[in-house]
Amino acid sequence: MPGKKILMLTGEFTEEYEIFVFQQAMEAVGHTVHVVCPDKNAGDKIQTSLHDFEGHQTYTEKYGHLADINKTFSEAERQLDQYHAVYCAGGRGPEYIRTDKRVQAMVRHFHEAQKPIFTICHGVQILVAVDGVVRGKKVGALGACEPEVQLAGGTYIDLSPTEAYVDGTMVSAKGWTALAAFIRECLKVLGTEIRHS
Repeated sequence: MPGKKILMLTGEFTEEYEIFVFQQAMEAVGHTVHVVCPDKNAGDKIQTSLHDFEGHQTYTEKYGHLADINKTFSEAERQLDQYHAVYCAGGRGPEYIRTDKRVQAMVRHFHEAQKPIFTICHGVQILVAVDGVVRGKKVGALGACEPEVQLAGGTYIDLSPTEAYVDGTMVSAKGWTALAAFIRECLKVLGTEIRHS
């Protein structure tokens, strides 16, 4: 079976692990991941962040590595039919890219075409900005996103830090500590089989 094409939606200060680990895992098994950011071109870079819980009431944020944008945003916009799934990485990026009408239109395309939608951590903020995407769905995300999920008509699932949840073709997780389970479930939804011999 040929590899699938996945569109990854990012913004400045998207969580580093949720870009790099997901992209490299998918590419390792033959899928193509196009990392896009509004108004960025292939070859540009974005600043990522590292979030962690270190004893404060909320998470801390530190600079991560620069991440490569490997697909021009405007090109991806025009080629949505070529993608098999969309992935909303978390961190702080979703907070501002969700208000971009072009990003909303992209998400709406995948929702209406009933293609797989993958979301982790704050990535759900992108989904709740588009009416109907999480309505009737059970969705995991960072706990701070629970009210938004509920207001958008979804059911928030309080997953453990290492779990992922699948509702139809939507895969979700609380944060980067769940990437192993999250990637495993995304691969299943994509129809990817890994066999050990």
